Amino acid sequence: MQAAGSHPLCRADAAGARGRGRGAPAAQAHGVRPEPGRRCPDVTMTPGARTRPAQAQSLEPAGSRLVSGAAMPPPPARAPARTARVSRCLSFSACHRLHSKSLSDEENLKLFGKCNNPNGHGHNYKVAVTVRGEIDPTSGMVINLTDLKEHMQKAIMEPLDHKNLDKDVPYFSDVVSTTENVAVYIWENLQKHLPAGALYKVKVYETDQNIVVYKGEERVAEK
Repeated sequence: MQAAGSHPLCRADAAGARGRGRGAPAAQAHGVRPEPGRRCPDVTMTPGARTRPAQAQSLEPAGSRLVSGAAMPPPPARAPARTARVSRCLSFSACHRLHSKSLSDEENLKLFGKCNNPNGHGHNYKVAVTVRGEIDPTSGMVINLTDLKEHMQKAIMEPLDHKNLDKDVPYFSDVVSTTENVAVYIWENLQKHLPAGALYKVKVYETDQNIVVYKGEERVAEK
């Protein structure tokens, strides 16, 4: 009989079975258990190096990460920010008289015609307010329309609806109440309620034919 550990088949003696002592096969020290009747594979160890069996090599794709043993794809790229413009309309009624304190009565009559009538005249104004901004990824909105409605109520309806612009609105005590100046007034009033940079455009319809658009410009750009 052959002594334990000398048989060509891999058989560890009592000491080698625990991976201790000189009789432990090199393959067994690396966790490889040969099948019965087969020889142990030759394993060459480089001093200071650590190896693992070929079948244990990671096959995970580049850029992925392992979670509980499963390969997970990289997180999706964040969608680009989208901007949009949102408009809301309302109507208000008001009266006024076109008259400039810088002109004589004759000059005012010549310039404004029947709109200079001392008794004044009225309009059913229509106003479209446009705001702009990024579409919020959570709410899907640029602005809550309920909030915009409240801002327009405070900035437009409360000070202007069913009012005499020249007598009831201090802004027009020294400013001619043309539709252009009404648009400027609405713009400046809305700026007090909306977030900075949100207001994009104010559009005022004096009639279906007479329309003023104001975007906050202070003067005509020089060419």
